[in-house]
Amino acid sequence: MVPRPRDEMRTWSGSGLLDGQRCLVTGGDSGIGRAVAAVFAKEGADVAIVYLDDMEDDDALHTAQLVREAGHRCELIKGDLASEEFCEHAVSSAVEALGGIDVLVNHAGTQAVESELAALSTDQFDRTFKVNVYSTFWMTRAAVRHMSDGGSVVNTGSVNGLRGNKSMMDYAASKSAVHTLTKSFAQSLVDDGIRVNCVAPGPVWTPLIPSTLPEEKVEGFGSQAPMGRMAHPDEIAPSYLFLASSTTGSYYSGEVLSPVGGETHPG
Repeated sequence: MVPRPRDEMRTWSGSGLLDGQRCLVTGGDSGIGRAVAAVFAKEGADVAIVYLDDMEDDDALHTAQLVREAGHRCELIKGDLASEEFCEHAVSSAVEALGGIDVLVNHAGTQAVESELAALSTDQFDRTFKVNVYSTFWMTRAAVRHMSDGGSVVNTGSVNGLRGNKSMMDYAASKSAVHTLTKSFAQSLVDDGIRVNCVAPGPVWTPLIPSTLPEEKVEGFGSQAPMGRMAHPDEIAPSYLFLASSTTGSYYSGEVLSPVGGETHPG
């Protein structure tokens, strides 16, 4: 990728915001997920990351190296989050490896471009919702069984879920669903002392962009934002840390935090 994404949190100095925490991050092999895993480790957490398949082995190992360089454990869990059975397995594997779960980050997602409604297939729509929405439900349901008072869930939404996108209708709808699930989960779990929040980024330079968007959309990616540029994952990961930590995010639940480069939305 040119430019190379900044996703290693190399300049971050930790202050113990997640000391002793055990964190599970889906989609943690690259991009925002990698930056989240790295900053969590620098803040004192052991991390388990979930990634899809063999093609991402090298990326996942690189993320694991970043976590281990920070002096913390990293467990790698490979499989497809579109499967309810695998989601249950991923949580139980993380619990076994780390001794529990204090923070869950539901970050894994998929997208595909299709501007013609008549051409949007049921298979694509179904796959998008299974990965983006169902896995958020399945992973959260499984993880909260192991969480106690002070636990935290941070989901990944999108600016497209705030305003729609005619070229990615299924993706935008799935992220809107994640935003609403976040608010509903937060209401359901507040009495258990578990906070649930969401980060809804704008344009961020990750491997998902050149691998899923046509070349003409990759060129100048992010220039439509008021700031005139895309973000890098290192600029987004601190939002996840803020919401995950009980030090910084203790009075936040049911919120959708939107680092979108200056774009504003009603409500």
